[in-house]
Amino acid sequence: MKHLTSYFMCTTALCFVAGAAAAQEELNALVWCDHTDPALIQPFEEANNVKVNLREYEGTGAALALLEQSRPGDWDVLVIDGIDVFRAVEAGVLAPMPEGAVSTADFFPQVVMEENNTVDGVTYAVTEKFGYNTISYNADKVDAADMESLSTVWSEKYEGRISIYDYYLPVMGLAAIAEGVATAEIGAGDMDAIGGVLSTMRSRAASVAGVVAAQTALATGEVDIVVGGGEWLTAVLAEEQPNLTWTIPKEGAVRWAQSIGVVEGSENPDLAVEFIKYIVSPEGQARLATSSCFWGMPANAKAGEVLTDAQKDILRWDSQPDYLALTQLYPAPDADLDIEMQDLWLETLQQ
Repeated sequence: MKHLTSYFMCTTALCFVAGAAAAQEELNALVWCDHTDPALIQPFEEANNVKVNLREYEGTGAALALLEQSRPGDWDVLVIDGIDVFRAVEAGVLAPMPEGAVSTADFFPQVVMEENNTVDGVTYAVTEKFGYNTISYNADKVDAADMESLSTVWSEKYEGRISIYDYYLPVMGLAAIAEGVATAEIGAGDMDAIGGVLSTMRSRAASVAGVVAAQTALATGEVDIVVGGGEWLTAVLAEEQPNLTWTIPKEGAVRWAQSIGVVEGSENPDLAVEFIKYIVSPEGQARLATSSCFWGMPANAKAGEVLTDAQKDILRWDSQPDYLALTQLYPAPDADLDIEMQDLWLETLQQ
């Protein structure tokens, strides 16, 4: 009789809803802030009857530490700096991508970056978004011509009006480029030259700041230049403050790229792959490119068919061939050189 009563109770709409909720799958993703925009995540949740649980982090070291402390199966998807995919593979936290599961045929060729996303012939991640660490500035407050050369960006003329983005790899990459050293060729013998540029840069800077602080400082007029900035810093401000802009100097700049992959031990690997396929689809890419946290170029060129003309103008869509040719990838130091670079960065911050 008890079972019969339960059966009749479960014909109610309330029980149906409860049952549907219980059946809903969940996906746990460790991400950068641009993936936390509901406009990006909700369409996938609704289309797949899934709840995507997001945890935002900053810095690859923080992600690897969190994954190391987690139980197998706690996480399904990882967003990571493209140059750090190999670190995640070495740490055993990324699973091989199923062969042919995610197509990169429509990607900008320069950002497929198999050298980053593939280890020993096995693909572990796919590029999802890219952009530039370069120079952001207030066009009403500085001479735009000065921003076209690294030799004048951090000159004495702008002392106290500069903020430096607080991430050693892109800023040291810019310092190397200013000295004529290719980012891919940075070695221990270049530390003195790079250190000299960093010292000058720091002496002219009012602050060294993270994403939000640098964005706020530029928007409020606390500073007029952000070294290491770019479209990711100013694009979200463009509508209200079109005077805040960015450029790539004649010497070049540094190109960033972020990748996405399946976490080793995921209990939902098939759903994780579906999520990645959505993120790199034209629709997903357009939403990711214009996330409320920060904008950036989508890896999939087909996103251009979804983005509005105004959005493409802000991203400088038509200039990408020139920008891609002029910019260099992040420095990718080995363990020993990375320690030297971090030590030099800390010395610079303490000035």
